[in-house]
Amino acid sequence: MMTKVKICGIRNRDDGLAAVEFGADALGFVFYRRSPRYIRPERVREIIERLPPFVTTVGVFVNEERERVEEIIEVSGIVAVQLHGEESPAYCASFRNVKVIKAFRVSDDFDPERLGDYEVSAYLLDAYCKGVYGGTGETFSWEVAMLAKRDGRIILAGGLTPENVAQAIREVGPYAVDVSSGVEQSPGVKDREKVRRFLARAKV
Repeated sequence: MMTKVKICGIRNRDDGLAAVEFGADALGFVFYRRSPRYIRPERVREIIERLPPFVTTVGVFVNEERERVEEIIEVSGIVAVQLHGEESPAYCASFRNVKVIKAFRVSDDFDPERLGDYEVSAYLLDAYCKGVYGGTGETFSWEVAMLAKRDGRIILAGGLTPENVAQAIREVGPYAVDVSSGVEQSPGVKDREKVRRFLARAKV
């Protein structure tokens, strides 16, 4: 099955529409206020209303209160949540009306066995960087992702670019790939040509 592609850190309608036109399967919207890619839920609603059908819309959260996540789901219209903090298995399992992606930051001592504790739709693996939750542009050993595939669908993130995404897909065979900084001019501002090349090479 062809690898799915999520373009994350979308902050305006034109970037979102361009990514979809180039073939993106999913768009990610960051609701973590400390991120330079933060976007208001109301703005996300406006973007989603302009998207064609069958595009998955994902909200990214970091250690957010459960009630606040539910509120943002309602306001924004997203259909999936990506939990990028230290959320517990019970917290992740508590969502009923949206798909849940649990993100893990992979450090040198990361244990893939942790994934088995979480009953979610997919696991996202990103590079560990102290104090930073995603969007760092750093890579990690893809061998970890290959081992993790036994626990479910793997979304590969961390340092992916138009130059290395095809290799990543060949070596890992992930369910999906996720990119943010690798296709940007600056945090939250997408480079349309990089987005186009990333999707062209990921969809071969």
